[in-house]
Amino acid sequence: MGRSRTTETLAAQASREQAVQLDRYVTTLGKHLRQRYGVRVRKLSLHAGFSCPNRDGTLGRGGCSFCSVRSFSHADPHQAISAQLSQRKAEIKRAARYLAYFQAYTSTYAEIEDLRRLYDEATTQADIIGLCIGTRPDCVPDGVLEMLAEYRQRGLEVWLELGLQSADDATLARINRGHGFAAYADAVERARRHHVPVCAHLIVGLPGEAAAASLATHRRVLELGVEGIKLHPLMIVKGSPLAADHARHGVTILTLDEYAATAAELIRRTPADVVFHRISATSRTPTLIAPHWCYTSWPANNAICRDLEQNGAQGSRVI
Repeated sequence: MGRSRTTETLAAQASREQAVQLDRYVTTLGKHLRQRYGVRVRKLSLHAGFSCPNRDGTLGRGGCSFCSVRSFSHADPHQAISAQLSQRKAEIKRAARYLAYFQAYTSTYAEIEDLRRLYDEATTQADIIGLCIGTRPDCVPDGVLEMLAEYRQRGLEVWLELGLQSADDATLARINRGHGFAAYADAVERARRHHVPVCAHLIVGLPGEAAAASLATHRRVLELGVEGIKLHPLMIVKGSPLAADHARHGVTILTLDEYAATAAELIRRTPADVVFHRISATSRTPTLIAPHWCYTSWPANNAICRDLEQNGAQGSRVI
C-alpha cells in the first residue's frame, strides 16, 4: 500500500509540474479558470447514457471510425449523475471547484426536458461551477442553445464542445462522421448568437491528412470564431472500426515528434485569448493499440512545451 501511495504522489506531483510548465506557453483551461475563479478547477467526466445518431441508425451505425465504446468505460451510464460526480471528485482531489463534463457520445441527443434534468442534477452541487457539453455539430438545436444560455445567465461557466475533427469534407466522409463542415459552421454561428462559448475538437493525423490539412482546418475554425480548442492525436483504440483497419493493413500513425511539431505550430497560430482545453489525449492499455506514447500525457505535453520554448509560444505566429 505504501508503494502505491508513493507512486500516486509522484504521479500527481509530476502532473502539477507539467501543468505549470505548459501554462508558461499556452492559455490552458486550468490557467483560464484559475484566473477567473481564483482557485483550481477541474473537469469531471460523466456518462449520462446518451446514444449517438451515428450509432443508432439515424445517420448510420458503427460510429466514427476512431470511436469505441471502451473509450468511456471509466464511467457507468446507469449510475446517477450526482453519484458519478462524487466518485470522480474522490479520484481527482486537489481542486476546490469543478466543471461537470458530459463527455460520452452525444450529450445533447435527447429531449430538452431530459437534458435539463441531467444538467440540473449536476449543477445543484455547490462546488460545481458549470457545464462542459460534448456533442456533434449536427445535434445542437436552438432549444439546446437557449437552455445553455440560461445556465450562463445564472452565472455558471458553460462550454459547448463540438466534435469537428477536420474541416475537410472528404476526410469527414472517410472517417464516417455523418456530417460536413457546413454543419459545424452553422452550429457555431447559432451558438455565437446565443453567447455560448464553443470549444472545437480537432484530431491531428487523421487518415489521408498531412500536417497541412490540420493547419487548414485550424485556419477555418479561427476564421469562424472560436473560444476554445481541444487537440488530439489520432489514436487506434480497441473496438473501433479503425482498429480493424489497422489489424488488416495498418494505419499510418504519427510519431511523437511529428505530432508535437504540428500541435506546437497550431498553438503558435492561435490568438492568446483562445483557451486550449487539451493539447493531447491519452488512453490506457489494453484499450490503446497505437501510438504507444499516448498511454500518458507527459510525452506529448513535454515535447510540445520544448517546441514552444524554442520556436515561440501561443499567439506568436498568428496569421
